[in-house]
Amino acid sequence: MKAREWGVLLVLSGAIFLEGIDIAMLNIALPSIREELGLATGSLQWVVSAYVLGYGGFMLLGGRAADLLGRRRVFLTALVVFLVFSGLGGFAQDGATLIAARFATGLAAAFMTPAGLSIITTTFEEGPKRDRALMIYGGIGAGGFTLGLVIGGLLTAVDWRLVFFMPVALTLVLLIAAIAVIPKSARPERRGQRFDLLGSITVTAAVVLLVLAVERASHVGPAWTIGAVALSLAFIGAFIAVERRAVDPLVRLGIFRSGPLVRANLIGVLFMAGFFGFQFLVVLYLQELRGWSTIEASLAMLVLGIDVALAPTLTPKLARRFGNVPVLLAGLGFAALSFALFLPAGTGTSYVAMLPSLVSMGLAFTLAYGPLTIIATNGIDESEQGLAGGLLYTSFQFGAALGLAAVAAVNVAATSGDSPQALLDGYRAALLVPLGAAVLAVVIGALNLGRKRVEVGEEPVVERVPASA
Repeated sequence: MKAREWGVLLVLSGAIFLEGIDIAMLNIALPSIREELGLATGSLQWVVSAYVLGYGGFMLLGGRAADLLGRRRVFLTALVVFLVFSGLGGFAQDGATLIAARFATGLAAAFMTPAGLSIITTTFEEGPKRDRALMIYGGIGAGGFTLGLVIGGLLTAVDWRLVFFMPVALTLVLLIAAIAVIPKSARPERRGQRFDLLGSITVTAAVVLLVLAVERASHVGPAWTIGAVALSLAFIGAFIAVERRAVDPLVRLGIFRSGPLVRANLIGVLFMAGFFGFQFLVVLYLQELRGWSTIEASLAMLVLGIDVALAPTLTPKLARRFGNVPVLLAGLGFAALSFALFLPAGTGTSYVAMLPSLVSMGLAFTLAYGPLTIIATNGIDESEQGLAGGLLYTSFQFGAALGLAAVAAVNVAATSGDSPQALLDGYRAALLVPLGAAVLAVVIGALNLGRKRVEVGEEPVVERVPASA
């Protein structure tokens, strides 16, 4: 790569790292936030849910906006909004302000993330060069999710507000660097094209309601959840009807003719559901059952960060040697192995005994994240790379919400008391949810093995889905 290309890649990788640590750091800071601001459990849940709704609900809109309005323009604007509202969250003196700030931050991420990914996929031509760039991008992004737990724990031990101010500092650095290194480009040709406002409203309503139903499932009655899901499905039906008739649709339905794209998004849902559910349960196990401090629990999870070193270095070599699909399957297999290895953990299990499970999870991110990103974007027309990125990260966010809601619901249902054994029984029952998700992801990923493996220098074998289809 040229020096300018390295600069672009590192800035955009920094942005996806920022998004990952922002989510992970907040999760581990929640107990401290509750204590200082005096938040009830329901309000505390909304600190997480507000971000998820802003991020997951508007991701498709963000991806399409990048394609239509200009990727650099959308990326830089979203960075500014992310910076401002992260800072507002750090200064919040009450729950309402914090929740509003988190929603706006998630909304900014919904535009920033697909715009950044599409800049990479349009800067680097499809093939080995783009694959290498996406491996580095994916590895650094995965490191944000894993290292965020450690960084968040250390910062929270000083002051939970640093969990918000640290992203402000990082965002400012990225903004300055992005202005300098991301090249300006001509505004996309929109002659005769109109923004699909009705499609935007219906799909955003559908995704917001679905994510909300999943997020709140363990806090409200079944009638409320069923009603929210039914209303979401109604909006999905309306969205499909609108897109079929739209001259310039927000989401061209023909993009779903790409089998690899569809399978990659399903795997993205399952992989993130497993990881976030597992992370949630491990933190509860270490802090509530074993009595470990926030710093101790954070340092215990440090080994997950091996993906920061291995994903940009080892994974590209393995992908060149074996292909993206086998490497992805290996990563999904390590995820299933990680969850299975943690099942026997008891009230006196040593940290050394937990290590194989945690190392396996780190290897899962090392091997899965980059190849999954490549499979989800290869073969897609350049004019729709923002849309493809938006679809993938919507899947990630929905998977995270689904995994957290599912393990929380199973954990509550399976915990019969306050004794250590009752808590342990609840954790073990809930761990079956990530394990089941990982096994299903392996099955779906194996469907790609029937396709010819793409070797270095070959054109992708997936049929390119043209924007006009």
